[in-house]
Amino acid sequence: MNPDDSEVKSPTIHVIREVYDSGNAHESFEAELDKALEAKVDYIIIEPTRLGDETGRWITVGNCLYKTAVLSGLSSVVSGLIWQDRPVFSAPLCAVSIFCTGLYAVSWISDPCCQYQVEKDPKKLANVPKLSEFSSPVVLALKENKKAKYFHRGVTLIASAFCAWQIYKAYK
Repeated sequence: MNPDDSEVKSPTIHVIREVYDSGNAHESFEAELDKALEAKVDYIIIEPTRLGDETGRWITVGNCLYKTAVLSGLSSVVSGLIWQDRPVFSAPLCAVSIFCTGLYAVSWISDPCCQYQVEKDPKKLANVPKLSEFSSPVVLALKENKKAKYFHRGVTLIASAFCAWQIYKAYK
């Protein structure tokens, strides 16, 4: 056994402090967040309220698009199986899935922020060092999302193929 394998890796943390030392402090906070996101640290603690709220909303919108695409894609396939002779039910759901997947692909996949989630679980937050130094920070946790991305795209692809086949079958 390699000695390095038995060691527990301590999480990497980056703290963005709310220090207003210039007129463009918000831009400095954003630049610091971008550096932390690119470095893929395990936890990012954001003290500036405005930046934390903006980042949290951005992640929430991305999560909403992801979930809407998956649920509408699955619903499209299920409704197509239930009403096989009526693609009118599954086609709009498939269109929603395609739209959300496309919007997610254009706006979120290239953004390093999509690899993070806002951590709200008190048990997990208890393991974040330095957190007690802040009154109400936003904590971003790095989450591996490759499988989720493939699942997301796969559901939309299957729904699209199924819907196209169903429409072809209905109008041939």
